Amino acid sequence: MPELLAGTLQQQGLTRPARLSPADITALKQATGLDQQALALALLNHGKAFSLAPVSGFAVSAIVMAGSGHWYLGANLEFAGLSLNFSVHAEQAAIGHAALHGEKVISKLVVSASPCGHCRQFMQELNQDELTLVLPTGTHTLGELLPHAFGPAELGIAGGLLRTDPGDLTADSNDLLLQAALTEANASHAPYSGNRAGVALLLADGRLCRGRYLENAAFNPSLGPMQLALSQLRLQGGEPVQIIRAVLVEAGAGISQHAGAAQALAAVSAVTLTHRLIE
Repeated sequence: MPELLAGTLQQQGLTRPARLSPADITALKQATGLDQQALALALLNHGKAFSLAPVSGFAVSAIVMAGSGHWYLGANLEFAGLSLNFSVHAEQAAIGHAALHGEKVISKLVVSASPCGHCRQFMQELNQDELTLVLPTGTHTLGELLPHAFGPAELGIAGGLLRTDPGDLTADSNDLLLQAALTEANASHAPYSGNRAGVALLLADGRLCRGRYLENAAFNPSLGPMQLALSQLRLQGGEPVQIIRAVLVEAGAGISQHAGAAQALAAVSAVTLTHRLIE
């Protein structure tokens, strides 16, 4: 079956699919004879090609099945030489990927390995009535895997990570890359600290890779904007050597993304991070 799926992906022009449209999914189901869940599980092996795990050597991939019908892939990302808290988990990468495309609801999350507690807490930030997790060993709800959970509802947050209210940060600048980072900052989820933040990376071929801060009620599972942007770089098939500019825009608050974002970027690129703080 892996060989059949690989051949089908190639025929559909999807050799390394990171985002699948409903039409792509229908075509793959028809070509392989797999139902939706079996197809997603089969695609996880191909998703591991996006993993970069120099510390653990353990590749993980995840697929978000979003309310729009699109599927969004994510894979774990680790940074050699940096502390482990810089790592991006596959579930975080997939959810962040969906967030960057404006998705509001996740119907299912398919993962190649059982989610760790860190990721279960991160998923709780979605603040959905129900979330189904599909694993190679079976299907569970998030409530089953994270009973008696603490999340945004306990802190009076009615929305969630994908349904946050837009910010109103502005910057008087004609710099298109800065404006792209500003857009992500305004779309970021930072209800606890108020530190809205966004990153935009410009590649030598003109492509942009974006990231936004995704905060968590338990704080530690929060995902930084630079880590999400570098995850997107992997999913777009890019390499750090292609980065020619990097911009971070953030709101003044009791915390800052600057030091962490600069350190993560410096671990993979010689480009200096441009920082714009908006008070």
